[in-house]
Amino acid sequence: MVKRFFIKRKLNIICAFAAVVLMLLVWLIAYYSVKNDYIIPSLGETFKSFFTCLGQKTFWAAFGFTVLRTAESFVISFTLALLCAAISACSKIFAAVLKPFMVLLRTLPTLAVILLLLIWTTPKIAPVIVTVLVLFPMIYSQIIAAIDGIDGGLKEMADVYQIGKRDRLFKIYLPSASPNVLSQTGANISLGLKIMISAEVLASTYQSLGNLMQTARLYLDTPRLAALTAVSVIIGFIADIAFSQLARITYKWSRKESL
Repeated sequence: MVKRFFIKRKLNIICAFAAVVLMLLVWLIAYYSVKNDYIIPSLGETFKSFFTCLGQKTFWAAFGFTVLRTAESFVISFTLALLCAAISACSKIFAAVLKPFMVLLRTLPTLAVILLLLIWTTPKIAPVIVTVLVLFPMIYSQIIAAIDGIDGGLKEMADVYQIGKRDRLFKIYLPSASPNVLSQTGANISLGLKIMISAEVLASTYQSLGNLMQTARLYLDTPRLAALTAVSVIIGFIADIAFSQLARITYKWSRKESL
């Protein structure tokens, strides 16, 4: 088992490295095909701009506020989704009443919502609300799907032994659903960051990665724009890896609680 684990881990590292090399090759091919730095920047200029950003206080301030707003949006979304999913798991009536609201939130046009929120709120608050409105119904659906996917034998056992709703929730539903939910958390944070930056661009949010990207676009500073995009990709990649590892840890808890 240990040997198989290390072989699989080594294979994942090789595949990830190959994917990065392939993306760089595509970039190089596109760059030399277009031969226009204003459309596709060179790798050298992009890396130079990337490290230049790392040495600027304005970048770190924008980076910090964007990440903080994204984290705030995710925590609010996850907390609301977990609470609603927990109640829905115990009450079919609540789940039925909540379903139309979730459908409504999923169909709301993001751009229109941002423009309305800019009238009602500030450029700092609007991106947070928009990100919550997008993440909340999605995370709720993921948690409900994870709960519905729990082994039917466990649910039958709970019915036979007349286990209370509280014990079902904390000893069966949440432990069993947590690995699946956490495995998607990294992707959710990445999506939240994309939405946050897009909203910051539209809202011209002061001290934000979105605002820095918008400024780079206005000045046709394509290497800086590419470098800032790379920063957002790296953040999402780190979040995905971190929560994938956390999902493995919680899998042991789910097995322990389910036995």
